[in-house]
Amino acid sequence: MCLFCPAPSVAPSSPWSARRAFLLAAGASAAAPVLAQVDVGSASSLRKLVPAETLENSAAQQYQQMLQQARAKRALAPDNHPQLQRLHAIAKRLIPYATPWNDRARQWRWEVNLIGSSQINAFCMPGGKIAFYTGILDQLKLTDDEAAMIMGHEMAHALREHARERIAKTQGTNLALRLGSQLLGLGDLGQAAAGLGGQLLTLQFSRSDESEADLVGLELAARAGYQPSAAVSLWQKMGNASGSKQGGLAFLSTHPSGPARIRELETNVPKVQGLYEAARRNG
Repeated sequence: MCLFCPAPSVAPSSPWSARRAFLLAAGASAAAPVLAQVDVGSASSLRKLVPAETLENSAAQQYQQMLQQARAKRALAPDNHPQLQRLHAIAKRLIPYATPWNDRARQWRWEVNLIGSSQINAFCMPGGKIAFYTGILDQLKLTDDEAAMIMGHEMAHALREHARERIAKTQGTNLALRLGSQLLGLGDLGQAAAGLGGQLLTLQFSRSDESEADLVGLELAARAGYQPSAAVSLWQKMGNASGSKQGGLAFLSTHPSGPARIRELETNVPKVQGLYEAARRNG
């Protein structure tokens, strides 16, 4: 479901009118300092080798195919599903704080869907296409604060354009061996981005990508009024799940838990605590 698309009963005006109205209202009611409290540095310039629009369009196509498959299996949650409504409420609090991290997010048609599966998994594809599996909510018994940390983390991957960067690195290296063809209009890189949509769900991010997503997601969630310490309890739950006999740990195959990850989050929780407290006062 597109969170900011006009309802069918709304008279046609600008297709973004509902989205703009929501963002303006949210910005007025949840004002916070623009300056980031966590330090993740600048986004990699390598991502510019891959056309953002091409990758986002490819991701949108792959996302729709995934939803069609889930629908055919009767695994796609309807709009009135309580868990999906819960996720929509979290997303509507987080999304207004996305744009300072990536101006392209103004144009994204954010979607959040819930898929019935025992898999412990969630993701956000380029362009703001979010999906949760029921397994991650149910098996880990996530609180709203913990679910917000996961959503913020996955949104951060998209906002920092980690997929775009990874594709640029892998495909750019290969193309460099072909007489520097990446300098000739970047056509090959564009084709690579378009053809890799089906691999976006299994794309492996680097340790630095994961660290960035943890910290940006932590700040997004804190600005939206979610308890920062939930980032620590979330990854403690992840660590416990990885050592148990629970099946379908897809999330942990690409997002490994560990003491170092938890220590870094514990170090950064105090940096965003003031944002959380301000959000709670203003909310």
